[in-house]
Amino acid sequence: MASVQGKSVLVLGGSRGIGAAIVRRFAADGAAVTFTYAGSKEAAEQLAAETGTTAVMTDSADRDAVIARVRDSGPLDVLVVNAGVVVYGDPLEMDPDAVDRLIRINIAAPYHASVEAARRMPEGGRIIVIGSVNGDRVSFPGVSAYAMSKSAMQSMARGLARDFGPRGITVNVVQPGPIDTDMNPADGPFKDLVYPSMAFKRHGRPEDVAGMVAWLAGPEAGFVTGAMHTIDGGFGA
Repeated sequence: MASVQGKSVLVLGGSRGIGAAIVRRFAADGAAVTFTYAGSKEAAEQLAAETGTTAVMTDSADRDAVIARVRDSGPLDVLVVNAGVVVYGDPLEMDPDAVDRLIRINIAAPYHASVEAARRMPEGGRIIVIGSVNGDRVSFPGVSAYAMSKSAMQSMARGLARDFGPRGITVNVVQPGPIDTDMNPADGPFKDLVYPSMAFKRHGRPEDVAGMVAWLAGPEAGFVTGAMHTIDGGFGA
C-alpha cells in the first residue's frame, strides 16, 4: 500500500500471531515499523531480521514503560495496539492479580498509548486497537474478565475519536473472531465451541486481520472513526 510508504508505524505487541502479520504487512507496504515484544525475544529478533523492522522490549503491563515507548518513538503516523492477554475460568476462583494484569494490558495500555501517540501525531494519523468479538457477545462461560476488557475498547475508541477528530486523527477497533494463532490454534479445543455459531466453519488467518488494519491506516478510511470492525467468519451472523 503506497499510502504508508515511509510513514512511521508502531505496533505494540508485534512478535507473534496477528501482531507479526501486521508488522509484515506494513513493512511490505514500505512503512518504517517498530514493534514491541515482552516474552518472545527470539521470535521478535527473527521477525525484525526478516522484515527490516525494529524490535524493542516493552512490558505492556507497565504503564510508564508503554508511555515512554510511544513517546520515544517520535511523531507516529500509525499506532497499532495489539498487545493483549487472555485470562479465563470461573470468576469465583480466578487469581485477582491475573485479572488486574489483564486490565493493565488490555485496557490501561491501549488508552495511555493512544493518548501519548496523539500528543505528536500529525493530522491524518491513525490509531488502531485490536479488540475481539467478545466485546460484543459472550457466547460461553469463563471469559467475563476478557470480554470486559474488550468491550472497554469500544467506548475508548468512540470517546477518543471525538477528542482527536478535530485534528483529523481516526481511532478504530478491529474485532477478530477465531484466528489461527498460538493463543487460539485452529486445531485447538475452542473450535468445537465456536464453529457451530460461525458462517465459515474455520479459523481466520492473521493476514486477514492485517489486511483490515492496513485499510484503516490508508486514505480510503479517512472518514472512518470511532467504529468497530468485526472480522469473525460470521460468528455473529
